[in-house]
Amino acid sequence: MVFALRSGAQRLATSSALLRSSALPRSSTPIFRQAGAARTLTASTSRQGKVLLVLYDAGKHAEDQPRLLGCTENELGIRKWLEDQGHELVTTSDKEGEGSVFDKHIPDAEVIITTPFHPGYLTAERLAKAKKLKIAVTAGIGSDHVDLDAANKTNGGITVAEVTGSNVVSVAEHVIMTILTLVRNFVPAHEQIKAGDWNVAAVAKNEFDLENKVVGTVAVGRIGERVLRRLKPFDCKELLYFDYQPLKPEVEKEIGCRRVDSLEEMLGQCDVVTINCPLHEKTKGLFNRELLSKMKPGSWLINTARGAIVVKEDVAEAVKSGQLRGYGGDVWFPQPAPKDHPLRYAEGPWGGGNAMVPHMSGTSIDAQARYAAGTKAILDEYFSGRHNYKPEDLIVRNGDYATKAYGQRK
Repeated sequence: MVFALRSGAQRLATSSALLRSSALPRSSTPIFRQAGAARTLTASTSRQGKVLLVLYDAGKHAEDQPRLLGCTENELGIRKWLEDQGHELVTTSDKEGEGSVFDKHIPDAEVIITTPFHPGYLTAERLAKAKKLKIAVTAGIGSDHVDLDAANKTNGGITVAEVTGSNVVSVAEHVIMTILTLVRNFVPAHEQIKAGDWNVAAVAKNEFDLENKVVGTVAVGRIGERVLRRLKPFDCKELLYFDYQPLKPEVEKEIGCRRVDSLEEMLGQCDVVTINCPLHEKTKGLFNRELLSKMKPGSWLINTARGAIVVKEDVAEAVKSGQLRGYGGDVWFPQPAPKDHPLRYAEGPWGGGNAMVPHMSGTSIDAQARYAAGTKAILDEYFSGRHNYKPEDLIVRNGDYATKAYGQRK
């Protein structure tokens, strides 16, 4: 489903962008209000709820691609739909620090929506200020930007929901691309061509085939399973996975994979490891110096899960020393990644070994259509009072966890 840009030619200049307004019913009188990097348009009719939406600014790229729904200019395509029902929508990219627009609007927001790609971090401190908050929605997958333990205690227990399944295909494809990019030493070869050079030996000395390699995934949920399925045609030596919950025997047979009981055991066997588990207390900082030392020397590590699952300094050092032949993915902590983030610049002894990109794997144009539609469906359930959410979309609800995906907690 694709949402069109909102109509209307009247423009309001803010610090982040030139902003377009929605067409309102004739009986409504629009009231414009400037609020830092945010924009609001509130109908004069009785307002039912305030929605705070945190997205990235796209600028000219939103004009180039109207289907770029996950930006402040296009607002997931939900502004007119919300305002036609009398709700208020505040959209901003300004999310850092106490003086941010995000912080200013948290106290009276009933709904907060953010994405994994430009997350508004809902810490315990921020949640303590969110006196009217009822539901936090992740437009995408991964709600670790919310302090879930605190969410269970906020206002009697807020609902945290995400659009499960909306970007699993997109991320799985990105994982396969990143594996091949690293194993085939693509980045240094491409940079050589851009520089006007031609030195086959310089790049071929660190180029390998994926065939006959051992590949393992940390977690085999919706994304991990899809990664293994997509690897099957490459005739890998073995496809392994580590997860507390095994796949069904018939699925293992179909894919040609097997479960390993110990993470360390799996890492020691793998030429390629891909991280596909959620971030929670048990996985934060999991890939530290000690665990990285147990990986097969010269292996490749891919992370499209969450940046905080790895210790960035330890990974950078492992790449520099050659313990890891390369590291790639699209997740960072914090996001956006600061300019001095060590994984921006990590390279192996022969150069290369870095396939990092901005957080983009789950936000293809196709994925944006899916998570925008899913966000709208969640909001419809909330504002209608039905609260008939898809069970798989719920992370926490009624003061308790609604999923086992985030592991055991205290």
